[in-house]
Amino acid sequence: MWDDAFPSFLIGLREGLEAGLIVSILIATLVRAEARSRLPQVWTGVLAAIAVAMSFGAVLTFTAASLSATAQEAFGGTLSVIAVAFVTAMVFWMRRSARGLSGELREKVTGALAMGTGMLILTSFLAVGREGLETALFLWTTARAAGESAGPLTGAAIGLVLAAGLCWGLYRRVLKINLTRFFTATGAVLIVIAAGVLGYGLRDLQEGGVLPGGTAYAVDLTGSMDAGSWYSTLVQGVFNLTPAMTWLQVVAYVAYLVVVMTLFVRGVRATTPEPAAERSGPEPKAARPQRRRPVWVIPAAVVAVPAVLAGLVVALSRPKPAGDQTVAVSGTECGKGFTAPRPGRRTFRMHNTGGRTSEVYLIDPSTGAVYGEIEGLAPGTTRDLVATVAGGTYAWRCVPTDGKAVTSRAVRVSGGGAAKPVVPVSEQDLAAPLKAYKTYVEQGLATLVTQTRTLDDDIEGGHLDRARTDWLTAHRTYASLGAAYGTFEDFDQKIDGRPDGLSDGVRDKDFTGFLRLEHGLWHGEPAKDLRAPAQQLADAAAGLQKAFSAQEFDPGDLPLRAHEILENTLQFELTGDTDQGSGTGLATADANLAGTRELLGVLQPLLTGRAPRLLPTLDTDIARLQKLLDAAHDGTGWTPVGRVAATDRQRLDGATGQLLEDLAPVPDLLEIRKSA
Repeated sequence: MWDDAFPSFLIGLREGLEAGLIVSILIATLVRAEARSRLPQVWTGVLAAIAVAMSFGAVLTFTAASLSATAQEAFGGTLSVIAVAFVTAMVFWMRRSARGLSGELREKVTGALAMGTGMLILTSFLAVGREGLETALFLWTTARAAGESAGPLTGAAIGLVLAAGLCWGLYRRVLKINLTRFFTATGAVLIVIAAGVLGYGLRDLQEGGVLPGGTAYAVDLTGSMDAGSWYSTLVQGVFNLTPAMTWLQVVAYVAYLVVVMTLFVRGVRATTPEPAAERSGPEPKAARPQRRRPVWVIPAAVVAVPAVLAGLVVALSRPKPAGDQTVAVSGTECGKGFTAPRPGRRTFRMHNTGGRTSEVYLIDPSTGAVYGEIEGLAPGTTRDLVATVAGGTYAWRCVPTDGKAVTSRAVRVSGGGAAKPVVPVSEQDLAAPLKAYKTYVEQGLATLVTQTRTLDDDIEGGHLDRARTDWLTAHRTYASLGAAYGTFEDFDQKIDGRPDGLSDGVRDKDFTGFLRLEHGLWHGEPAKDLRAPAQQLADAAAGLQKAFSAQEFDPGDLPLRAHEILENTLQFELTGDTDQGSGTGLATADANLAGTRELLGVLQPLLTGRAPRLLPTLDTDIARLQKLLDAAHDGTGWTPVGRVAATDRQRLDGATGQLLEDLAPVPDLLEIRKSA
C-alpha cells in the first residue's frame, strides 16, 4: 500500500501547494484591497473547482468500469499517456512561473474586482481547476496501475494536508520556502515517475490491442526476481517498472527520461530571477445596490451542477444492460426472450419459469465452452448473470435438477474484442488424472507404513537420536501426499493432528500422531513414554492404507487440492504454528510443494488446452519458492522458521502467496459443469 502511496503523495503535495499558493495570493490581495466581503466569492470558485475535479474522477472510474476488459486496457492506457503529458506540462510551467506567480495573480484579481462577482469566482475557479483536474487524472492512473485505491488516495490526502499546512504558514508569514528550489526538486522526481506511468500506459495499450509488440519482451526477470520482495514491490509501486517489460515500454521510458530531463535541467540552468510584477490597479468601484439572494445558492449550484453532469455522463455512457432482456430458464423455455446483445460487459436477468431448480450456462454451442453460469436457480426466482460478450456465437443451456440439458437457439454477435470462455470438464475428463493421483498416494502410503514401523522400532529400542531422523523422513512422506481439508477423513487427525482445542493441550490423551511424537522427541521425554504414541501412529498409517483403497472420491475435489495444500502450508508451516520443537516447518513446506507439483503434473493435460499460459507461470512460481526453501536446507538440517531472517520470511511468504494466487483459477478451469 505505502509503496503505491508515494507518487500520489508527491502529486498531492505539488498540486496542492500550487493551488494553495494561488488561493493564498488571491486572499492576500483581497485583504490588502480591503475587500474582505469578496472572500466568499473566492471560496465559491475553489469549491466549484473541487466539485469539477471530483466529478471528473467519478466519470473516469465508473465509465471505465462499464467497458469490456480489452476496452478498459485501451482506455486506461490512453489516459495514462494524457496524464504524463499534463504532468510534464505542469512541471515545466511551475518551474518557469513560480517566481512571477504572485504578481501575475494580483493583476488578475485587481481586474476581477472591477468586473463583478462572476469574474472573481471564475478567476479563482480557473486558477485552481487545472490543478484539480490534473490531480484527479493522475490519481486515477496511479490507482489503476497499483490495482488498488487505498494507497494512492491515502498518499494524495497526506500530500494535500501537508500542502494546506505549508500554504497557511506562508500566508501567515511563519514559514519561508524557496519555491523555485522546491518545484525544481519535485519536478525532477515527477519526471522519473511520469516515465514509469508512460511505460505502464503503453503496456495497457498493447494489451488493449491498440499498439503492437505485446509479446516482444526486452526485459523478463520474472524467473530470477522475487516479485513479492520489498524492493521489487517498492520499485513497481513508485516507478511502475515491472520485472517484464516490452521493447516499446523500455524505449519509450528511456527516450522520455533522457529528452524531458535534459530539457528540464537546461531550463533550470537558464532561468534567471524575474522581477515581481507589483502593479497597482484601479480602485474597485462601489457595487451598485442589488437584490440579495441567499448566500447558499451559488455554492450549492457549483457543487450540484458538476455532480449532476457527471451522473448523466456515467448513466449515458454505460451500455444499456442486457438485463432488460429477461431470459427464461426451464426444460421447455430455455433461452426464450434472448436476442443478440451488443459486445461488452453484459448483465442478463435469468428467470426460472419451470418447476425445478436449474443450472444455467451461457455457452458457445459449437464447443460447449462456458462464458457465464448460475448454479441453483430456484423455480420462480430471478437472478443476474454477468458475462463479457464479444464477436461469436452464443446460446443458453438449462439443466434442471434430475432433468435433461436443454440448449436454446444460437444467436450471432458481430464485433471485435475477445471473450475467454471456459471449456467444460466432465467426470470422465478427470477420471484419468484421479486414477494417476490415487496411484501416487497409494505408493506413498505404502512407504509411509514402512517408515512409521521403523520409527516405532527406534522408540521401542530406545534409539531416540535415530528416531528423530526417521521421524522427519516419515513426516515428509505424509506431507507430500496432499492431506488437506479432510482428504484422509478421520485418519488425518490421528496421524497429523494438532493439539489446538484439546483441553490439556500437548498433554491431552487425544493428542496423537506425528506432532505428539515430535513434542516428546524434542522435549526430552523418555522412550517408555513415547512407545504408545509411536505404536498408535504406525497403526493409524496402516489403517489409512487399508481404508484408502476403498475410499470413494468426488473427481471435482481433485482440482481443489492444487490450491488447498499450499493454503495449509502458508497458514501453519510458514507461521511455525505446528512446530512442536523440531524446527522442521520448512522441511514440511518443501514436502507440501512436492505434493502440489505432483498434483499439477496429473492435471497438466487438462490445463494445457484451457490455460496454455498458466502452466509456465506456475512452473516459474514453483521454481522461485523451491529455491527459497533450498536456501534454508544445508544438507544436514533445516533452518527453523523462527530463525529465518525477516527479509527471507517475507520472500517466502510472498513467493507462496504468489503461487497461491496463480493457482486460484485451477478449480474454476476444471470445474465439472452439468452442461458438459
